Amino acid sequence: MAQNPNLAALYEAGVSVWLDDLSRSLIESGKLFELTETDSVTGVTTNPAIFQAALSKGTEYAAQVAELAARGADVDQTIRTVTTDDVRAACDVLAPVFEKTGGLDGRVSIEVDPRLAHDTEGTVAQAIELHKIVDRPNVLIKIPATLAGLPAISRVIAEGISVNVTLIFSVERHRQVMDAYLDGIEAAAAAGRSVADIYSVASFFVSRVDTEIDKRLDALGTDAALALRGKAGLANARLAYAAYEEVFGAARFAAIEGANVQRPLWASTGVKNPAYPDTLYVAELIAPNTVNTMPGATMAAFADHGTVTDGTILGRAEDSAQVFADLEGAGVDLSSVFDQLETEGVDKFEQAWGTLLDATAEQLKAEA
Repeated sequence: MAQNPNLAALYEAGVSVWLDDLSRSLIESGKLFELTETDSVTGVTTNPAIFQAALSKGTEYAAQVAELAARGADVDQTIRTVTTDDVRAACDVLAPVFEKTGGLDGRVSIEVDPRLAHDTEGTVAQAIELHKIVDRPNVLIKIPATLAGLPAISRVIAEGISVNVTLIFSVERHRQVMDAYLDGIEAAAAAGRSVADIYSVASFFVSRVDTEIDKRLDALGTDAALALRGKAGLANARLAYAAYEEVFGAARFAAIEGANVQRPLWASTGVKNPAYPDTLYVAELIAPNTVNTMPGATMAAFADHGTVTDGTILGRAEDSAQVFADLEGAGVDLSSVFDQLETEGVDKFEQAWGTLLDATAEQLKAEA
């Protein structure tokens, strides 16, 4: 099958195209494999909200839940089995991409229980457990970039496990994430592990930043404030990429022989404001060694009318820093924004997980 030219051009520009969605029907229908053949899809990301949505629709999981109920599985065991089965199957679908790219792509992410976001020891233990259960070399374990998550990232990387760091909203936290990754890589190398087999991405959220900052700009209501709407998310991501270039172009990383960079991954790339172009967070964030994980609708939009141009990230750090200075000057407290977004991000995943737990408990009760 021929690849969509717009998505193929994006991939050729250095952006790995990952799908931010997963369900059993997507796997079993052959649609996921088809996307690798037609839409340049080279990876999949999941989160608690995605699994909650997948398990709440239709009856595709009913037979497995009934079987688990008959075995006496509890709610947590049931969800763990169902979700890891899907991720393992998706890893198998993407195994040819994994082999073709030498481990860079063909990745499928699964997140630790969001209730562990502020529990370092619990996160480490579950990350290791999930890695063992999925038992595929192309799985990425997602760990949130909370303060408790940072040391967990280092320790899991040190165990030789590839990690997708999620819920990054600020450049400051992104720098801490990159430091945590390097700490882990250095520890792995010191322990005699092959660091060439360890990969990581840093999931930097984009549209949520615009949503919150635009709300604050609207509340301020001045001409200067209103002129800044829709600029913060892109500026933030461009500054994150500049930080990535600085960190992985420095002597510390160069000293770790055979190590891979931690690629920036643009997450939350579905446009929330209908006044903005529906491909905004893809077309304006193109640079080498990046990943863009897109909801299906965003991917379809880019396939239909997306354009690939040079210079949407590279060389834009100074302009982006000015946007931040203008936001502060207009009265936006950026530290407050990023703290709020991290708290809300963890809460949203906890709520989705709670809904999934409740629904699964009802299913198990009915089967019993």
